[in-house]
Amino acid sequence: MSNTFTSDSGSIEAGEALRDFYMTSQRALNRMLAVQGTSFARTKMMMFINLRGKVRSADMVDGFGFSPRTITEAVDALEKDGLVMREADASDRRVKHISLTAAGLAVLEQSEPVRERFRTELFEVLNDVEKEQLTQLVGRLNERLRELEQIFAEDGKQS
Repeated sequence: MSNTFTSDSGSIEAGEALRDFYMTSQRALNRMLAVQGTSFARTKMMMFINLRGKVRSADMVDGFGFSPRTITEAVDALEKDGLVMREADASDRRVKHISLTAAGLAVLEQSEPVRERFRTELFEVLNDVEKEQLTQLVGRLNERLRELEQIFAEDGKQS
């Protein structure tokens, strides 16, 4: 007999395993990056900026899903440390473009060997077949997440 309070225990366990992996991997990578004087959160933001050249805060809000205030505070801290700079848009002074400074680029370059070592050592416990299976499974979950984002966005519009 089933009721609305019954859960799929396999889904719960899988969700908890993913959460534990995420938390543990973030903590481990943060410890490794601390030696370089940075954190994974700062590195992710700088990588986002670096991949796009120049970004607006709104681009980062969309890319990370954080509140505008959170992005502003993070960019303020990066700017204070000389890792990014803000420049006014030539055609619209209200818009500020954020880009990496030479120091920001240097921090990213210094952190790359640490991030590569982390990836290599983490996945060395899996053989090639397992890595492919993991890639496919995570890919399916990411597809489902994109579907759910659309569903939830549509549900929000109907409320």
